[in-house]
Parts: sequence; C-alpha cells; structure tokens
Amino acid sequence: MRHNYEPERLRVIIPVGGKATRLLPLTAETSKACIRLLNRPLIEFSLLSLARQGIRNFIFGVKGYTNYRDLHDYFESGYGFSARYGITPRVHIKYQPNIDDLGSADSARINIEYYNVRDPVFAVQGDNIFDVDLKELIGFHREKEAVITIALREVESVEGYGIADIDKDMRIRRFVEKPTPKEAPSNLANTGLYMVSPEIRRIFQEKGVKKLIKERKRLDFGYDFIPYVIETDRPVYGYVLKGSWYDVGTPKRYLEAMKDMLEGRFSSLTDFGGRISEKTRVWVQGESPESIKRRKEIVRKIKEGKIEVAGSVLIGRHCKIGDGVRIVNSCIDNYTKIENGVTIENSAVIDRVIIEAKAEIKDSIIGRHVTIRSSARKPTKISEFSVIADDVTIAEGCILKATKIYPHQYVRGEFANQTIMLG
Repeated sequence: MRHNYEPERLRVIIPVGGKATRLLPLTAETSKACIRLLNRPLIEFSLLSLARQGIRNFIFGVKGYTNYRDLHDYFESGYGFSARYGITPRVHIKYQPNIDDLGSADSARINIEYYNVRDPVFAVQGDNIFDVDLKELIGFHREKEAVITIALREVESVEGYGIADIDKDMRIRRFVEKPTPKEAPSNLANTGLYMVSPEIRRIFQEKGVKKLIKERKRLDFGYDFIPYVIETDRPVYGYVLKGSWYDVGTPKRYLEAMKDMLEGRFSSLTDFGGRISEKTRVWVQGESPESIKRRKEIVRKIKEGKIEVAGSVLIGRHCKIGDGVRIVNSCIDNYTKIENGVTIENSAVIDRVIIEAKAEIKDSIIGRHVTIRSSARKPTKISEFSVIADDVTIAEGCILKATKIYPHQYVRGEFANQTIMLG
C-alpha cells in the first residue's frame, strides 16, 4: 500500500516528558523544550526547519504540568509562530490530552489514538535541534519500504549515545546503548528522529508491546519499541543525516550548539535580525521605536570602540550596555542591563538579567531575571560551565566555578563544583 507522505499530510509528534536532569537547574521550573537559546525557545528551531519544508501539523506529546504550561502558553495553536516566520498556510499545533505516558513511544501511541492519526508520523525528540532534508528522508524511507527509518548521525565520540549496528544495506540490526569506543559497532548515533509508516498503529496494539508496557512500566522509542520492532523482523533502516543536529542535553553541549548556530551552521536560521554589518557576525535586535533607539546606542558604542565584540555575538531587544564591556562568542537576551567593564565570553545570558560593573562571566549560562552584584573593588567571577537558574541574586565578590544554583536564591561566597539548592 502506497501511503501519502506529502509534508502537509505528515504528522509530527514531539514527545516532551521527563525532567531533563542533565540540564538542571535550568529545567527546575522550565520545560527543556522551552529553555531559551539564541533569544527564543529551543524547540522553535526544529519547528521552523520542518514548517519551512511544508509540515503543517504538529502534536506536542507533553507529559506533566510544566511541559504543558510552557509549550501551550508560548505556542498555543500555532498562530503566533506562523505569523512570526511568515508561514502560510498556517501551522496547527495540538497537545497530548491529560494522560501521563510511559515514555516517548507511549506518547506517540496515545496521540495517534486520540487524534485518530492514519497518516505517516515523524516522531522527533523535544530536546534536540535538527535540520533534516525531509524530501530526501522520505524518499529513502519509501525506497526501503521501512516501518521505521531512524536518522543517524556520525559522531566523534560514541560514549553517551545509542550506536547503530547496521548491515551494508543500512538495515539496523540493533543499537548498543552508551558503548565504550571498543564496544561500538559503528560511529552512527541515534538522533531520536524517526520516520514511521502508518503500520505503527497496528504494532502498538500487539500483545508483545502490551507485555513490554506491563513488565517494564515504560515504552520508550530507543530502549523498548525500536528493539521490539527489530526483533519481530520488521524493516528498520538507518538514514545518515547530513544537516545539523544538536543534542542540547548538557550545559557544555548547549553552549557548543549556541556558538555553532551563531556561526551560521544551522541552515534554517542563519540571520537573527539586526545584523550590524556584512563583515561581522554581530546582531543587535530591535523592532519597536524604543528598542530601535537602544539598538542604535549599542551599535554606536561598538563602532566607537566603547563596547568590544569579538567572534559571533547576538544581543537582544531593549538591552542597555555600559562602556568598556567585552562580549565574545555569546548571546545576550532581551531586557538585559550590563554595567561598565563587564566581560562575557562563550556564555549565554538569558533575558532580564542585571550584571553589575567589572563582573566576569566565562563558559557559563545565566538564567532569567538574575542579578549579579559586582564592583571594581569586589568583582564577581563566574566560570567553568556554571549554571545559574532563574531569579537568583549573586552577591558582590562571589567566585563560582563549575557551580549550579537552583532558582530563587541569594548566594554569597566562593564555590567550586557545587550544587546550591534552597534549604
């Protein structure tokens, strides 16, 4: 049977569940899919890549209150997203009913049943950013007559990934989870992008799948469902992804993805609005008369050498930046105030942050609405992949190295390799 794989018929299901523990404390009160990256929610990049290729139907497989709240409040039914990027006809976004799933594949099962999906499904992970050539992937999937085609990506280091064992025809025999380099059957990692034929609907009803759910209390694509489909001798193939793919699962990977994308390696979005010259990769955003006024002030200071920018830098709307500030390969989100003599290198400063004079931030992530007290007499220094969650105040003269701070706290002193929680 020839199924209709036209993009407008394809349903994209994005399971968003779990706690995203590796990105804590950023995800303590925020859905991982909505963590801000380059001044927008992380998930927006993947949605944009797919929408620009004709996909119009998305289902967020949300589990739990926080994931639902953050995604629904930002995207609603897709009107605003479509308007922002000029996508016509508009995108339609739906949400998983209030049923707790037992994993990513179980989320797909629930939504396929609830929305009576009889079209092919593209299941993607909510914490990845990817650029996939859909036409090519669909062509490969149809040619192989696959039940599932898994997008694979060549990785330099196999540790921490599910690595595919494939035959010469690209049929997948199995996955080896988080192997050592010696155990790895290839260097092709599972990206969590699955093109699935409508047959999946029947497979979900099989006794073997129901038994898996009962025994394991879980139905994850990678750990449970795909091994089952392979073991029941159905064709599962691996397609090697050529476009960008980022697993933004740790602070280090988040910052690597940010830098890569600022350098133009994500083809769906290479211009962030407000580029100050063709010669540099520096953007200062501004849309309203008030934010354009602030933008002009920042651009003037850059040209006069009062603000030093190096590498790729994105500065959001309504920012105020003092003199003698140095910003290198970093992103400064909207409504941020940076006082004189501050240094920010290879870091993300999320929105509405106040950074006082002479503070130094290197290789770190600063959450929303954070205040960093600092002065020439007692400068505050944050480095080595420290992560400050939302609504934190850092006292003057603090030294933080590889330290994680949970939301809503006042922190003072020196900390290295520590996690600071309320109480």
